[in-house]
Amino acid sequence: MATQKKRVVVVGGGIAGMAAARTLVERIGDAAEVTVVTKDPFYMAGPSRPLLLTGEQSYDRITRGYEEAAASGIRIVYGNVTRIDPGERRVYYTESPTRSYTSTTQSSLDYDYLILAPGVVYDGSSIEGYREHWHRTASVYEPGRVDVLRSRIWSQNKGTVVVYAPPMPYRCAPAPTETALIIDAVLRHRGVRNSFSIVHVDANQKTQPPVIADIVKNIYDEAGIELITGRKITEIDDKSVVLEDGERIEYTILALLEPNRAPRFIAEAGLGQDWIEVKTPEKPRTPSYDDILAAGDAAKLPFPKNQEIAYESALYAANTIIEELGGEPASVQYAFLGWVYMGNLQGRLETLSIQFGLNFTTKPPKASKDATPKRDYTLQKDRWEQSYLNRLFHPK
Repeated sequence: MATQKKRVVVVGGGIAGMAAARTLVERIGDAAEVTVVTKDPFYMAGPSRPLLLTGEQSYDRITRGYEEAAASGIRIVYGNVTRIDPGERRVYYTESPTRSYTSTTQSSLDYDYLILAPGVVYDGSSIEGYREHWHRTASVYEPGRVDVLRSRIWSQNKGTVVVYAPPMPYRCAPAPTETALIIDAVLRHRGVRNSFSIVHVDANQKTQPPVIADIVKNIYDEAGIELITGRKITEIDDKSVVLEDGERIEYTILALLEPNRAPRFIAEAGLGQDWIEVKTPEKPRTPSYDDILAAGDAAKLPFPKNQEIAYESALYAANTIIEELGGEPASVQYAFLGWVYMGNLQGRLETLSIQFGLNFTTKPPKASKDATPKRDYTLQKDRWEQSYLNRLFHPK
């Protein structure tokens, strides 16, 4: 093992960032000083946020602080990263608006290794009218916007719900489908479903992930949800959206996911344009700098952007460093089971889910699925999410 500690800076305190940090501290804690830079003094999980719409999930169950992670030996710095200087091996950040260190005026961190796991930016700039009408939109992707969407679907009694999925890649591929079907369940529960139309506009040729697109289409047909695929929303105003072929759809409730990209400081540092370039998924170094690695949703990987891939990519990034410093790498492979919320066509606030699997260790990747929606799959997804939160942050 190296006798002098290497400085490892991790940008991002989500699943990928914390998985990398935890793995490094646990396996080579004597050889590495690990610092995580994160903008908020808490983390809120994403996979089960759609269930906030039905009340089956609560903010307290999916929120964690960083105190126990700090107690384990990870240094936590609260701030917003603004710039990376790969030549000087330095990360620049601004003071967090919610938490600061009163004992120092430090605004940069030097590193021997840098792991980038900043997550995605939701960028609506390509949609005409977005700047003026962004407040008309809501989604399950951000805590405040979930509240807005919940309020709208529980208070309005008639109209049209438009759900939008942008071109891939974007975070949590099935979430737009989950949104449409959970809204359907809420409106059925309220007894107003017949007074609403639900339209899912998907810029992709199939709903995502493609392995379950046929199941989704069958359930949409049964639920009476209109599906429009292969067309982007190019314009929004206060009452309608316009598709790229000119079709205009009026909405009462708009659940729109903006196109995703990595933060601007990635492109400014020459590390990629929309996403962080990596050499290989298993050795996710950047092409120009071997001391910079990428993990999570911002990394340019040939896989879906979901929590399991974020975690697995973080282990590969950490393992690259661990092996160089003489440690034992963690066991990892790109393969997972996932669950997709399918609502409840009986209008009960007891969401059913389907299960699918993707194994990327085979060529071509091996897929599996169960087309029957089950309540137990929803509970399995909850236990899976809680297991990550308990391990990476702290148990509840």
